[in-house]
Amino acid sequence: MSDPAYVYILANRPHGTLYCGVTNDLTRRIIEHRSGTIPGFTAKYHIHTLVWFIAGESIVAAIELEKKIKNRPRVWKIALIEADNPDWRDLSLDFVNAADGR
Repeated sequence: MSDPAYVYILANRPHGTLYCGVTNDLTRRIIEHRSGTIPGFTAKYHIHTLVWFIAGESIVAAIELEKKIKNRPRVWKIALIEADNPDWRDLSLDFVNAADGR
């Protein structure tokens, strides 16, 4: 069995700019996005709020799902987020602060 991988969506505010990514370590990746250590789209547009994620069985499956989500219309992505997180709460608050020493 392979290590789990995560597909996630970040936002800069409710109904704001969205970013969909994939990682094998969600906590580490969220900390990287927040710290701005990796330059790019999320750093430029201050996209740091984890609003949706799912664990997959493998990195290959996660990458496949990420591509499908990225190809969906924005309205579909918003519906996906709001189905599980209607208030656009930062889901990472439950696990990132502990890992980051806060």
